[in-house]
Amino acid sequence: MTHIHPTAAVAPGAVIGEGCHIGPACVVGPDVVLEAGVELLSHVVVDGHTRLGAGVKVFPFATIGMAPQDLKYKGEPTRCEIGARTLVREHATIHRGSVGGHGVTTIGTDCMIMAVAHVAHDCTLHDRVILANNVMLGGHVEIGDTVFVGGGTAIHQFVRIGRQAVIGGMSGVEADVIPYGSAMGNRARMIGLNLIGLKRRGFTRPQIHALRAAFRLLFKEPGVFSERLASAEARWLDEAPVAEIFAFIKAPSKRGLCKAGRDTDTADDDEEG
Repeated sequence: MTHIHPTAAVAPGAVIGEGCHIGPACVVGPDVVLEAGVELLSHVVVDGHTRLGAGVKVFPFATIGMAPQDLKYKGEPTRCEIGARTLVREHATIHRGSVGGHGVTTIGTDCMIMAVAHVAHDCTLHDRVILANNVMLGGHVEIGDTVFVGGGTAIHQFVRIGRQAVIGGMSGVEADVIPYGSAMGNRARMIGLNLIGLKRRGFTRPQIHALRAAFRLLFKEPGVFSERLASAEARWLDEAPVAEIFAFIKAPSKRGLCKAGRDTDTADDDEEG
């Protein structure tokens, strides 16, 4: 059964699904849709044209769907959408989109937005993304599936993070991070591949070896990067995970590619085991 605490303020027009739980002092705006089984524990604010998918759980003092921190925003009906079973922890802030972007902030299914993290306007987080405590995303950031971003990291607006990448804590990310990559530092540099993640997700030894060889050629060898990229494509284009990196590199970008750091000679080798 749906439960709405007597101290909660649910505006007329809000759509509340079956089995939702809206706790004490929560505020739900008139254009909000809560799908079945959503839990707002207490003191949660959900506003704007916002949809929370089935089973989303929001912890105290989080705010979702508030107006973007964009001086050009004039109250247009932009949106915020969060996928099923995502967890939003205490004091996290997730803002709706802007007309200067694509008008929607999107978080996928089975994500975790930890305490005091901030997701700015027009960001797109795909499925199973984890943002640790105090992560800060600028506007228009895109993060692929199954990415982990370490605590205290700041990601510049318009940066892309490829799927299954990992970002070390306390990093400042100013440029795009390739799929399966590992980046960290202030300012962040590529230090290798997310080998632990690759093994956990069932990548075969030949696939991992191909990824490592392609990474070395792209990021460690001397010469012109475009020539190294062409050489890597000629050798590994039929390897699907490596081809995904090539496609990511060649896609349009406003921030450019995260460069290799000084310790890349040991980062991925040490994790190979």
